[in-house]
Amino acid sequence: MQTQKVIDHIVKWLKDYAVKAKVNGYVIGVSGGVDSGVVSTLAAMTGLKTLLIEMPIRQKTDQIDRAWEHMNDLKSKFPNVEAMSVNLTPAFEELYKTFDVKDDLYPNEKLAFANTRSRLRMLTLYYYGQINGLLVCGTGNKVEDFGIGFYTKYGDGGVDVSPIADLYKTEVYTLARALNLVKNIQEAIPTDGLWDVDRTDEQQIGATYPELEKIQKEYGTKTADDYEGRDKEVFLIFDRMHKAARHKIDPIPVCDIPEEWRES
Repeated sequence: MQTQKVIDHIVKWLKDYAVKAKVNGYVIGVSGGVDSGVVSTLAAMTGLKTLLIEMPIRQKTDQIDRAWEHMNDLKSKFPNVEAMSVNLTPAFEELYKTFDVKDDLYPNEKLAFANTRSRLRMLTLYYYGQINGLLVCGTGNKVEDFGIGFYTKYGDGGVDVSPIADLYKTEVYTLARALNLVKNIQEAIPTDGLWDVDRTDEQQIGATYPELEKIQKEYGTKTADDYEGRDKEVFLIFDRMHKAARHKIDPIPVCDIPEEWRES
């Protein structure tokens, strides 16, 4: 990958889009992971106002510290960067009471409420985005957004722009190194931040990002029969998740009305 060209291209794309939209810049949720680290840095490089928000919900201290280490690093390098923290734990716990969550009363109740964390963060980003004239900048990569749909619909998937959604996770790491992100961000183990316990992306998915990328690049041209061993296992994981996530990946379906029915 021609890393510097990719970096320059994304920065210009972000700046041009914001200028055309007549907004002041971007707001980004910073989790302490590599995706948000790269996106927030690219946004900062536009020279436009860049608001970084860390939004803990029962978050572990090391994740919070890592996010702030990155945000402080960007603030020291870019005068257009502002950073803040919004503690969403009280709001999350109030929702828990309001929804009267019983954990196992419904088959998907735990997952549904876990996704509420991501949707609370989306609400927060759009609130601060609107009052500051900023667009919400997404942090999803190609595997998450278009491969297995590993994101929350109208949560971290609710954004205005997606600057790294055409980059595989390994390519995001390449950008992180080139951008000289703080070491703790570059070495952070990918997690989705939706659970009280430590659940890595790999544990939840059952495959690593490099394994998934290999399948995604060949998906549509090969079937399970073309693989064996571990590759076949990963293909089946990818295939199952991709098919289940089509409602996330595809545009919202519109019910087309036949033109002849419009005639009076």
